[in-house]
Amino acid sequence: MLDYSALAAMAAVVREGSFERAARSLHVTPSAISQRIRALEERVGCALIVRGQPCRATETGRRLCQHIDRVRLLEHELENAVPALAPEGVARVPLPVAVNADSLATWFTPAMAAFAREAPVWMNIAVDDQDHTAEWLRSGAVLAAVTATQRPAAGCNSSTLGAMRYIAAASPVFFDCHFAAEGVGFDTLARTPSLVFNAKDELQLQWASRHCGVHVDLPRHIVPSTEAFVAATVAGMGWGMHPETLIASHLAAGSLVEVVPGTPLDVPLYWQQARAAAALLEGLTRHLRAAAKVGLRPL
Repeated sequence: MLDYSALAAMAAVVREGSFERAARSLHVTPSAISQRIRALEERVGCALIVRGQPCRATETGRRLCQHIDRVRLLEHELENAVPALAPEGVARVPLPVAVNADSLATWFTPAMAAFAREAPVWMNIAVDDQDHTAEWLRSGAVLAAVTATQRPAAGCNSSTLGAMRYIAAASPVFFDCHFAAEGVGFDTLARTPSLVFNAKDELQLQWASRHCGVHVDLPRHIVPSTEAFVAATVAGMGWGMHPETLIASHLAAGSLVEVVPGTPLDVPLYWQQARAAAALLEGLTRHLRAAAKVGLRPL
């Protein structure tokens, strides 16, 4: 039988980032946290926590953290069904969710905040490209994800949210410098700086290849911040793909222009959630669907 007080201590260290903060959250001493984790490490025969700033879990530690999170979810569902078992006060449970950065910066966050105000959860958001968030689900690192993958991961349900429309945009000065004379084609795109969010971001490549009808190797700057990505485009650092809703004011004001007018890229998005956590995720799913009706385009 696993020692769940030790598992809770380990999960608190990973969540809080240090033994001291974990001790405060559990109302015990740092020494008690250390002793519980040491005993658990002796039991499983390997290190579970990498000490540092912040502390983080080893691979085995991560799997045990996922286990204790699922146990808490099951307990939460049982307490809802049998209120006499519920502890005094509000017992919150961690809720790990993966989402792409552009959704987080636009329609997703208000829905998440509305859910967090009414549900006994601690939201733990992982950010990744929409083509890769499903991998977080398959690994068990999260219980739900906004993803571009329609086919559900094992043990999950999948439902359609809508499409996020992206616009290829640049500053007017940048456009005049790089595209005005020769137009937007294979040669100009292959030598003109583009912006990408990270190494996984292929939106610019998808748009350019579709526009040219052939693969285009794009020179690129990496700007891993949604706000900085827009600011860098406005400042003339490169051209890039932006959520239409995020740059609507810049397009209206003329600080950004479409690289090729009338050529949006629509990216379908889906909501996948673990069936084991369906009861807890019901409220979040409801808020997300409502927000998606406003913030995304219908598929």
